[in-house]
Amino acid sequence: MPRPIAPSERRDAFERDGFLVLPGFVSVDACEALRRRVEEMVRDFDPEAHRSVFSTHEQTRTSDAYFLESGGEIRFFFEEGALDPEGRLRVPRDRALNKIGHAMHDLDPVFDRFSRTPALAALSAELGLARPVLIQSMYIFKQPHIGGEVVCHQDATFLYTDPVTVTGFWFALEDATIENGCLWAVPGGHRQGLKKRFLRDGRGGTRFEVLDEAPLVEDGATPLEVPAGTLVVLHGLLPHRSAENRSGRSRHAYAVHVVDADAYYPEDNWLLRPDLPLRGFS
Repeated sequence: MPRPIAPSERRDAFERDGFLVLPGFVSVDACEALRRRVEEMVRDFDPEAHRSVFSTHEQTRTSDAYFLESGGEIRFFFEEGALDPEGRLRVPRDRALNKIGHAMHDLDPVFDRFSRTPALAALSAELGLARPVLIQSMYIFKQPHIGGEVVCHQDATFLYTDPVTVTGFWFALEDATIENGCLWAVPGGHRQGLKKRFLRDGRGGTRFEVLDEAPLVEDGATPLEVPAGTLVVLHGLLPHRSAENRSGRSRHAYAVHVVDADAYYPEDNWLLRPDLPLRGFS
């Protein structure tokens, strides 16, 4: 695990590396509360109602309405390996999901409380966000044996603003290790600039728009092995990824993304919230 960073060093370290690792930012009890709430949500979810699979391997993602309309909803997405060719579950429903998203922080009281704390508001201000608003949240399961790879990417590809302001707050709800698919980040990689955008194509689908033909440099990526309760802060331009989980242990995490309300948010971004106004930390 990277060495602990003193509060006085945090902004300098973030600007230098493009990420921060803050062990013990939330309590283990708080992590357990989110996991218990998700157990309830999964128990109440009808897996027969939808078969939307989430993957980061598609060059132009297969984006159904269930996905595209999830910006202001709470929706459930399966792992690729959880379904057989006929769309039937290969594993129990609690081991089949890739993630839940994308408005948990606004629509569920437990996630609302977790996402809007004085400590997180203070950290956002410390990192230079003038008017932060919470735009997206995801509960990520990284299931045992079938947890899918998340290929190297920049969060600003998916949550673009001008100027780039998106910042990710990624909470380890369980210990994250190389074996169960921890994050990998490229120190200083946020200085490469934005390579592409993921946007709506105007025909009910999505596409990638290439902004820089030079490939995303992944050399020097370092594993972020962290215990439960750790907060990892990710710059919107930072290249990061996670490997498949082929171990017998899950790697649950919760991520919430913020943008600055003063920045321009294009209407062709894939994530839109037409019926759910953005809120800050209060």
